[in-house]
Order: sequence, then C-alpha cells, then structure tokens
Amino acid sequence: MLSALSMPKNVYSEINLHLTWHTKNNAPVLMEIIEDRLHHYLEHEIRKTKNVFFHAVGGTENHVHLAATIPPSLLISEWIGKLKGGSSFYINHEIANRKLLSWQDGYGVVSFGTKDLKWVVEYVKNQKEHHARGQQRNDWSVLTKMKNPKGR
Repeated sequence: MLSALSMPKNVYSEINLHLTWHTKNNAPVLMEIIEDRLHHYLEHEIRKTKNVFFHAVGGTENHVHLAATIPPSLLISEWIGKLKGGSSFYINHEIANRKLLSWQDGYGVVSFGTKDLKWVVEYVKNQKEHHARGQQRNDWSVLTKMKNPKGR
C-alpha cells in the first residue's frame, strides 16, 4: 500500500516514531467530542496499516501527538498525509457536517529507542495535563535530550 520498495522478508527493524501536527492556524477546534472521534479514527487507521503498531494518541485542542512503530518500507510522508487528509475528511463530513477541521502543512517526527517507549507513550497520552500545568516544552528538544542526555 505505502511501500517505498519491496523489502526482503527477513529484515529486522525497530522504527519507533513520535509524530505531531497542528490544526490550521492553531485553531482550538479539537474540543472533547471532536477529539474523541478524531483519536478513535487515527487509532483505527493506524492499526489497519500493514506492519504498523499503534502505541498511543493524544494532544490538545490544537494539535495531535502519536506514537507508533513502523516498518522500514513505509513512506512516512505519504502515510501522514493519508492520516491527516482522511481524518479531516471524516470529522468534516461524518461528525461536524461542516468544514471544521483543517491541518497545517507539514508535521513533526522524531524517532526514539524501544527502551524509551513507555516514557513516550505516557508523554503522548498526557498532553493535556502537561499543558494545564504549564509543563509543555518543545517536544523536539525534550526528545533530543532523551536520546542524547548530555547534549552532545
């Protein structure tokens, strides 16, 4: 479906990703009822993607975070494009019955080691709490420090 090349069947990989993207103009449109349906949709679509393992979804009223493990053959940009396009179409046509949700261009993605999976899953799931306590940080600096704690 979204394969770059045909990969041999005996390939081992651990490609764990933390992904995030924002609503257009950071509009706070992901209120609880929309967010619940959006998260359900994203989880369902990720679980349907061959050889992709869903770990977590979270976010706030203006952005989404995901944690997943992907195969080396998955084209990340196409996959995220399908998730973003499909989710906005679903929310606008099936839930809101009007144009409510649009995504900003682009996305953020950081890989992380399997040993950090539990930490990243908790981070993704607890986005609202981080923001409510004023503990939100630049996700990329947090994850970069996690991967390289001495800042080298």
